[in-house]
Amino acid sequence: MKIGVTGDTHGSEQAVRKVLQNTWPVEQWFHTGDYAHDANIIETTTGLPVAKVCGNCDSWENKAKVDEYLEIEGCKIWLTHGNKYIRQGGVKELAWWGRKLGVKVIVFGHTHKPLVEVIDGVLLFNPGSPSLPRGGFPPSF
Repeated sequence: MKIGVTGDTHGSEQAVRKVLQNTWPVEQWFHTGDYAHDANIIETTTGLPVAKVCGNCDSWENKAKVDEYLEIEGCKIWLTHGNKYIRQGGVKELAWWGRKLGVKVIVFGHTHKPLVEVIDGVLLFNPGSPSLPRGGFPPSF
């Protein structure tokens, strides 16, 4: 399955539309939070399912969950913003939680920096941010 992943869009409809214009065909979308309601633009525009979570900049009124646990084609995936799990240990702490939860892939946001790394057998994936990238990275998804 081809999955589009974005997050940390922070209410930039322009960034969301640019993501959609520059994405290969996908079958589903993930939004890693911080303006998770931007996922509604993706859903409305594409007609595709969107799994979303709320981040530290999302209001309590947002209907998104803090964590989503998905199983796609036999692969257990944890979708989270990450702010509740990334502390002093950084992404290693997130990987520790992933092992404890029995997932193979963690898709997260919060840092605004793209990352693809395997730590202790857990794949960590962060799409970065299409609207407010950090760490010298260009806009990404």
